[in-house]
Amino acid sequence: QPQLVESGGGLVQPGGSLRLSCAAAGVPFSSYAMAWYHQTPGKERELVAHITSSGRITSTDFARGRFSISRDNTKDIAYLQMNSLKPEDTAVYYCRADSEDAYIIWGQGTQVTVSS
Repeated sequence: QPQLVESGGGLVQPGGSLRLSCAAAGVPFSSYAMAWYHQTPGKERELVAHITSSGRITSTDFARGRFSISRDNTKDIAYLQMNSLKPEDTAVYYCRADSEDAYIIWGQGTQVTVSS
């Protein structure tokens, strides 16, 4: 059963850092593009950053300069390093895997709360 499991979310003070992890199982991870999205109540899920199977990275304006996506194909894990966190970064963060033939897998999400 293909699945993605996120971890690493939690409560952090403004200016702090978190590293989210997305562990893949049941898929040929190295051939999948990976991405992180975030979603706040009442809004659509939005892209944060994307990394192709070959490691090419696309960051959105939201993430650029503070967040970075990476992947470890030896561990089948994608990461989102989040620095200089702000209250407006509070959201549920989801990882997504896309195969070359457009098969999509979503994780269950991990809550990130930035508050003093």
